[in-house]
Amino acid sequence: MTTRDPLEDTELTLLLGLAFQSVLTEFTARLEAAGHHGLRPVHGMLLQALKASPATSTELADHLGVTKQAAGQIVDGLERRGYVERLPHPAGGRRKLVALTPRAEEHLRVAGRVLHELEAELADRLAGAGLDLPRTELAAIVRGLSGERVPPLRPGW
Repeated sequence: MTTRDPLEDTELTLLLGLAFQSVLTEFTARLEAAGHHGLRPVHGMLLQALKASPATSTELADHLGVTKQAAGQIVDGLERRGYVERLPHPAGGRRKLVALTPRAEEHLRVAGRVLHELEAELADRLAGAGLDLPRTELAAIVRGLSGERVPPLRPGW
């Protein structure tokens, strides 16, 4: 007797969330194994936001969709761990720029490698079941819901 997979009747939003959570849990475990302990997804989002250039806490708050106080607390924690540093703002005054440290740049390299490895493993597992990685379909869902301007992924969950 064949039993039906209960996930086949699960709502799309729940399936997307479960897939994201599954990948994120494995990703975090592998980062911890690589020596990057105690970092949460919001930390990675903040580090990603700083890849292009330093930013103020206010700019980071806007990017993450959190309050300035919350952004300041996240920056404080990352600064204590050696991932970011505060630098004088070129315009002077009390404002500071938050910048990546070499430790953060190394973390981003490791995180990128781990994420690509996970994706390749997932693609291999799916191929073994006769399926393709649903990148095109997922991109179509995102575009269908957000249009041309894709919003940043924010830690609103």
